[in-house]
Amino acid sequence: MKRRTFIAALGGAAAWPVAARAQRPAMQVVGFVSGRSLGSDGFLVEGFRRGLRENGFTEGQNLALEFRWADGQLDRLPALVAELIERKVAVLFAGAAETAMGALRRILFP
Repeated sequence: MKRRTFIAALGGAAAWPVAARAQRPAMQVVGFVSGRSLGSDGFLVEGFRRGLRENGFTEGQNLALEFRWADGQLDRLPALVAELIERKVAVLFAGAAETAMGALRRILFP
């Protein structure tokens, strides 16, 4: 009986990675939120994309990026973070400390 249980468990463990891949969405979404604007953070976005590419993540192939900009209106950050959370991003990148704190508040105290 123990041998059958072991073989059944081993077969289930071997099939698990296939099942996990089948359930995974085709493309993960990474959210990027900043209190500033694209004009002032353009160099950061390029560095962000380059770092992702260097680690095997290519926008449009295995990754989608969602950007939100507050354009200096920090009171807009909670709504921008909420949009990305509702979009169910896999990772949320916050460009500055106040943005990160706003994101954390939104996640912890919805």
